[in-house]
Amino acid sequence: MKAWHTIRTKFQPGVFLPVLGVCVVLNFAYHFVQGDGGIRALLDYQNRIEKTRFQLDQIRAERQQLEHRVYLLRSDSLDPDMLEERARAVLNFAAPNEFAIVIE
Repeated sequence: MKAWHTIRTKFQPGVFLPVLGVCVVLNFAYHFVQGDGGIRALLDYQNRIEKTRFQLDQIRAERQQLEHRVYLLRSDSLDPDMLEERARAVLNFAAPNEFAIVIE
């Protein structure tokens, strides 16, 4: 009870509640900007979504390339050049008139 009396006498009447109100508003404003659901978090989420979409586009393009290569190696649409390329790569074969350059 004495503490309340000290607070009331230290501050001029009518100043304590507005100051308390301003502090509460500033607290809400801070958390609106800096909090887990604030503006900065929203911008961070948007940046992460953009990066993830870019990665997804790259992976989709790579998958389409691989699917095209698999399609060319199927028996119903076998491309002789693709078959020869894969056979040489897997079996380490070369034609007699070709040179092999090893890069390490």
